[in-house]
Amino acid sequence: MPERPDTAFWRITLPHSAAAVPMARALIRTALADIGPAADSDTAELLTAELVANAVEHTNPAVPIELVVELLPSGCQIEVHDGDPGPPGDLSAPLPGHMPDPWQEHGRGLVLIRTLSADCGHRTTDQGKAVWFTLSAR
Repeated sequence: MPERPDTAFWRITLPHSAAAVPMARALIRTALADIGPAADSDTAELLTAELVANAVEHTNPAVPIELVVELLPSGCQIEVHDGDPGPPGDLSAPLPGHMPDPWQEHGRGLVLIRTLSADCGHRTTDQGKAVWFTLSAR
């Protein structure tokens, strides 16, 4: 049986439309299934869907969105690249009393990412920014 490499890497361009969300979820599900229980795939799908949905809603529709998945022995790192260099919002821990209203349709995505990921953040890129999160291996 051949040895598995320590890391695996995928990069895919997604359409700048609502179709990007289920496509991204399917890629995450497939990537994590291919390597076994590296990280919780349900959490990875949920957080990826949040990042992709934010990119579709808040960035220039003329610029494609990229999904980057890196599988590591320690878990996985998932990034969503878009054409807007502006920060995605506050990825730091919320202050007490500043949680979004659970009854509102918007405003909980970054809270989910902060709460459920091992780490998260953003960085500027040549084309805009990358927003990322990591999940630890199970």
